[in-house]
Amino acid sequence: MSTPSLPRLVLALVVAVSAAPAFAQVAGISPTEIRVATLQDLSGPLSGPGKQVMNGMRMRVEEINAQGGIHGRKITLLVEDHGYDPKKAVLATEKLFGRDGAMLMAGQIGTATTLATVPLLTQKNVINFFPLTSAREVYEPPTPLKFAFLAPYFLQLGTHTPRLAKQINAKKVCALYQDDEFGLEILRGAEAGLKEAGREMVEKTSYKRGATDFSSQVAKLAAANCDLVVLGTVVRETVGVMTEARKLGFKPVFLGSPGAYSSAVVDLGGKDVEGLYVTMTVEQPYVDSGPPELRRFASGYKTKFAEDATVFSSYGYLVIDLFAQAAQKAGANLTNETFTKALETGSLPATPYGTGELTFTPTKRLGSEVARLSQIRNGRWVVVD
Repeated sequence: MSTPSLPRLVLALVVAVSAAPAFAQVAGISPTEIRVATLQDLSGPLSGPGKQVMNGMRMRVEEINAQGGIHGRKITLLVEDHGYDPKKAVLATEKLFGRDGAMLMAGQIGTATTLATVPLLTQKNVINFFPLTSAREVYEPPTPLKFAFLAPYFLQLGTHTPRLAKQINAKKVCALYQDDEFGLEILRGAEAGLKEAGREMVEKTSYKRGATDFSSQVAKLAAANCDLVVLGTVVRETVGVMTEARKLGFKPVFLGSPGAYSSAVVDLGGKDVEGLYVTMTVEQPYVDSGPPELRRFASGYKTKFAEDATVFSSYGYLVIDLFAQAAQKAGANLTNETFTKALETGSLPATPYGTGELTFTPTKRLGSEVARLSQIRNGRWVVVD
């Protein structure tokens, strides 16, 4: 048997390589599969919301795959637990984009964990798609790898604090916040909004993350005769603060952030949390109220998982749905570059879940600044603005 000459062998290799499909060189993408990664808290303080996000994601992935996938490719969802621990989040990110070979990160939950993984995602040239945090750092400064869709805490509270103060004719606006970057960002937004309206925060007090006793903080606000209290709190702490206020007969209007927008606040707080306002974007789904598409989602989710859908279920479902829309627009030759171009040259439509139309440019990585106001009325969240 004769051996091919070197020039003929080189030519054959060049032809073979040039004939290979472009997607063969793209991590996480094959002719039949798109590997999408997500980090959720499945064992830590946000494990309830984390599991609901994961369920919402899986539900939408199954629907898309049952309909034939995206240009013939099925989505494989790779889920890792970070336990709301930034160090674990970094290790899990290394696994997802090393050994597991995912295409992008989608819908990671948590501010601290998301920000901890950004340097590694950047190093690996991985798109951070629609993280579930309203921190400004997920879209500022703008880079090709950042895509965010939730209006930041700073903007939400900066907009709604002075508006609500004017609406209820509040004389003294105060704040109680978690003493970390989450709570501070809410405080900064509220103070900036008040300053623009020619007002100031009268009193403010904080608590350490994980605290369960808020008696001294609530007493301080009551002594200052606050009639509007901005809360930089999450679920359990929101209930604890409002329960303590009711014990003291202290009855200001409370305004929280998306961190307090949860059905768990209603379930845990009962009558003590009636009247609470929060800023939000994506809407809490109910099987018997709201837009028809949202009701259908809530009904399907309950049938599938034997539990009521929550706003976190909606987040997960919506992130995968929006990813699929962008990937479909990117065409059969899906890469980071074609995916990014699809988002930068078009838009994603507004949804029944409450997100506005999402548009991006090379210098605009936050898709929408839409934020609304909801209130607990008769044991349910009702969108009021």
